[in-house]
Amino acid sequence: MMLRSIRAMQGTTLQATDGPVGWVDHLLFDDTQWTIRYLVANAGNWLFGRRVLLSPYAVEVVDWDENNIRLNLTRQQIEDSPPLATDQPVSRQFETDYTNYYQYPTYWGNIGSFGMGTSLATVDPVPPVSTSDPTPSGDPHLRSTEEVIGYSIGAHDDELGHVSDFIFDDETWIIRYMVVATRNWLPGKKVLVSPGWISEVSWPENSVIVDLDKETIKNGPEYDPDALLDREFEATLYQHYGKTTYWENAINQDK
Repeated sequence: MMLRSIRAMQGTTLQATDGPVGWVDHLLFDDTQWTIRYLVANAGNWLFGRRVLLSPYAVEVVDWDENNIRLNLTRQQIEDSPPLATDQPVSRQFETDYTNYYQYPTYWGNIGSFGMGTSLATVDPVPPVSTSDPTPSGDPHLRSTEEVIGYSIGAHDDELGHVSDFIFDDETWIIRYMVVATRNWLPGKKVLVSPGWISEVSWPENSVIVDLDKETIKNGPEYDPDALLDREFEATLYQHYGKTTYWENAINQDK
């Protein structure tokens, strides 16, 4: 398991078993479990006028050094999959048709992260958040990483900056952290906050509030995008904020 940048994945080339597909444009995650559900491919002129969605199930290997993702699908399988026009939202009916076509398990209503049986204890518990944009019952809670990057993010007592990236687990596809660029009050400094620390989201106003205070964040561990993000750094991060780590939550739930 490695923690990876979503920004680093954007632009990665996609290779079917029999030829090129395009490249990763952005990703869709659900805002209840903060798990990546689809890679959205830019297929160029190949499938012009429709979005190409690829489940993490379709990913065979990600070669980070070569900036390449190998899929376990043929180009024909992708072309024959349920079409989704560029101007249409992803509905639950579309997802049902999609999972039936590929014979993938559904992720909604299951205990797995995206249907692969990963315990939800491996995700920081995301508390119920107040939001001025309630999602209609039965519709997916899918958000675009492209959209949410740039959202303002604040502590409970002041503004912090904006979301500049996401960090995800390349094994479970769970989003572990939002990368916060702290703007003018700490020029150049970036910090990490877990989705489990969110207290409020306003999707229409493009803003996120975390249940931390500004001073604590100011004195917190600095995130260096060029350094290895390892378990030692994560442990220091959680200790600083007085939070139980997601791997400790998993152990406690298994007992």
